[in-house]
This record gives sequence, structure tokens and C-alpha cells, in this order.
Amino acid sequence: MRTFKKDNLQVNIYPSRDEMGAAAAADVKAAILRALETKDTLNMIFAAAPSQNEVLANLAKDSEIPWGRVNAFHMDEYVGLDKDAPQGFGNFLRDHIFGIAPFASVNYIRIDAPDKEEECRRYEQLLRENPVDIVVLGIGENGHIAFNDPPFADFNDERLVKPVKLDEVCRNQQVNDGCFAKIDDVPTHALTLTVPALMSGSELYCIVPAKTKAKAVYATVNGEITPECPASALRAHNCAKLYLDQDSSSLL
Repeated sequence: MRTFKKDNLQVNIYPSRDEMGAAAAADVKAAILRALETKDTLNMIFAAAPSQNEVLANLAKDSEIPWGRVNAFHMDEYVGLDKDAPQGFGNFLRDHIFGIAPFASVNYIRIDAPDKEEECRRYEQLLRENPVDIVVLGIGENGHIAFNDPPFADFNDERLVKPVKLDEVCRNQQVNDGCFAKIDDVPTHALTLTVPALMSGSELYCIVPAKTKAKAVYATVNGEITPECPASALRAHNCAKLYLDQDSSSLL
């Protein structure tokens, strides 16, 4: 492993994607156990994407984690998909961890909510009532975190959850990841936690494999801290760690 720090962001680079995922899961587990030494329950937000497969698999199978003291949330959801669509982020997380680990509660953004603004308000209220302890997230090909696409990501957003229109790079990534056959199948809108909602977490663990993310990783680590690369906000957080493999770190 190679490690260095850029501003406040700890960057860890691993020889393989599997090692990256295992190391991130071990650090997340340690954070859970550490937090539960001083509180009865904690609140976690999870990203849904193939980039998270390894870390989620390692966490889901770990019976030493007291999942019964963890409340689970996710960070974004499409608008317009069928409620049972496998591309739905809640459905993805149900299959990879929410339906496997025995959480105290699982709080879904409702993909079939008829009133999207009301659903944003409902989920925002849940987050305000359950301050976030740990966030497990990724970075998009355009540098987004959750569905906060550049350049419209707002580092000072007063909202915690809001509807957004997805940019074309973001939508193409879903095709590149094999989630949709063609871009016309990818929804154009979503509900997302905002940058301040994610940054409110006490600890952030960001897992980013694959060559397709190399440019976004470079901008995150070496560019300006700006909404042009929303993930650059991680460098201003007081406890954020970035986990990379050889491919995603190839431009560093």
C-alpha cells in the first residue's frame, strides 16, 4: 500500500481492487466499533454502485459487526424507474447489504414516491433526526458524490435532500458500469443527498476503483476544491479517507 495526505484527505492506494475493498471494510468496521463504544446506536449512509461491490461484500459477511445497533440510509435514488427495477439504488443495496446484515433499521428513499418534493422533505427529516456518523461513498466519472454533478453541486446547500437533473457524463457512467444497456434507458432525474448532507458525517470512507475514475481521482486530489469537481470537498473534511486501486490512481 502507498499512502499520503492531501490537505485533510488521507489517500490509500492498494495493489488490487480486492485489497482495496477489504482494507476499506476493515477501516469502516473499526470506525463502527469505535463509535459504539460511546453511543447506543449509530447512523450510516451507503452508496450504491458496482464500485462499492468489494467493500459491501466484506462488510455484509462480517458477523462481528453489531449491525443491530446501526441505522442504514442510502444517498440517492432514480426518478422514473419501476420500484422493482434492479438498477434502483435501494434495490441494489438491499441485494448487497441491506437485506443481508441485520440492521436496526433500513431507511429507503422511496423510488415510487408520487410527490418527489415531499419525499425529499421526509428523508431530510429522517437525517436531521438521526445525525450521520459514517458515510461509505464513491466518486463518479465526472467527480460527483451522490448525484451532485458538476458544476451545479452546491457546497453550501441549505437542503439535505433534493431533486436533480443528471448530466450526460453521469448517465453514460451507468451504461459504462453495465447497469443499463444504452443511455436512453438511464433516467434523467434523481433524488440525492446534497454535498452538505454527506459532509455532515463524522467519518467518510470513499472507495474508488477502476481506470474510468482516474481523471476524477486526479481532480479530486490535485485540483482546486470546487464544485467543478464535487469530490474535492472531501479534502476539507476533518476525517475522510480515499481508497484507490492501481487503475484509479494511475494518474497520481
